[in-house]
Amino acid sequence: MSPPPDDIHATVQTLGRLTVPELKQRYAEVFGEPTRTNHKQYLIKRIVWRMQALREGGLSERARRRALELAHDAEIRLSAPKAPARGPGTVVTAAFDAGRSASFPKPGTVLRREYKGQAIVVRVLPRGFEYEGEVYRSLTAIAQKITGAHWNGVSFFGLPSARGKKGSEVDA
Repeated sequence: MSPPPDDIHATVQTLGRLTVPELKQRYAEVFGEPTRTNHKQYLIKRIVWRMQALREGGLSERARRRALELAHDAEIRLSAPKAPARGPGTVVTAAFDAGRSASFPKPGTVLRREYKGQAIVVRVLPRGFEYEGEVYRSLTAIAQKITGAHWNGVSFFGLPSARGKKGSEVDA
C-alpha cells in the first residue's frame, strides 16, 4: 500500500524499507531513465524530490529559461589551474584570507555562547579568532577545542549560515 501523495514523511519511510535494487527500479519509473548510483539515501531524496516536482509542477518555464541562460553564460573549467612555475629557493607568501561572507561578523565583534554552563567568549580578529588568549584560524577549531568533537564553527556559535539561519548573541 502506497502512502497518500502529499504525505512526504510516509513516502520517505516507505522508500526507506526498499532495497537498493528496488529503489533503482523506482528511480527509473519516476525519472524515465536508469541510475548508476547505489547510494540509498541519495536515491530516496531524488525520488521524493521528483515525485513532488511532478505533483506540483516543478520549475516554471521562466525559471527554466533563466537557468539555461545562466548555464550558457557560465565559464566552465575543464581542467584544474596550472601551478605557477617556481624556481629553486623561491618563497611564496600570501595573506591569510578566511573568505568570509559579507554577513559574517566583522573584526572586533565578540561572540558569546553558553556551553554546558560555561560562558564562551570569542573575539573576531582580522585574520582569525581569539579564544582564551590563543588565536585560531577558524571557529571550527575553537568549537572542537571546547567540545572535544568536530563541530561546524558557524553552527556551534549560531551565526547566520549560507542558508540564512541565525542564532547566537553577537556584540559589535
